[in-house]
Amino acid sequence: MATDFKQSSPHASPPNRQEIRWANTPTGQRKTSLSAMASTIGLIVILAGCAAPETQVGLSDLSARPGEKALLSGIRSYEDAQYTEAEKSLTLALSSGFTVKKDAALAHKYLAFIFCTSARIEACKQAFRSARMADPSFELNKSEVGHPQWGPVYKQVMAE
Repeated sequence: MATDFKQSSPHASPPNRQEIRWANTPTGQRKTSLSAMASTIGLIVILAGCAAPETQVGLSDLSARPGEKALLSGIRSYEDAQYTEAEKSLTLALSSGFTVKKDAALAHKYLAFIFCTSARIEACKQAFRSARMADPSFELNKSEVGHPQWGPVYKQVMAE
C-alpha cells in the first residue's frame, strides 16, 4: 500500500513506520488507544505504590501449616472420590485453623458437598452457613449452584 506524503521542506526526512501507522489510524481509535494506555500506566503506578512488602508465601510454606496441609489433603481426597477420608481431612483442617478465612470457607464448602451427597441435609445446610460466616463473600460458582444435590440446599441457606 503506497502512501503519498507531503513534506514541508525538501530537506525533511520521510516519516517512520510508527508515524505512518499513527497517521492512518482514525482519530477516535487514537484517543481510545491513548486512554487505554494512560489507564494501564495509571493502574501500574497505583499498584506499585500499594504493593505490600516482599512477603511471598509459596505452596511449600502453606503445606507446612497444619490447617492448609489438611485442607489440601481433603480436597485431593474429595477429587479422588475418597469422601470418608476427605471428610476427616477437612474436619482436621478446620480444627487446626487457617491464616486466611477463605480457606475455612473452602473447607466448609467441600464438607457441604459431602454432606449433601450422603443425604445429611442438616449438616449440609450448617456447612454452607459456616462457609458464609467464615467468608461473607462466599459463593458457589454457576456449575456448583446448578448441582442437583447441593444446589437447592445452597440456595435455601443463602436466602435465609
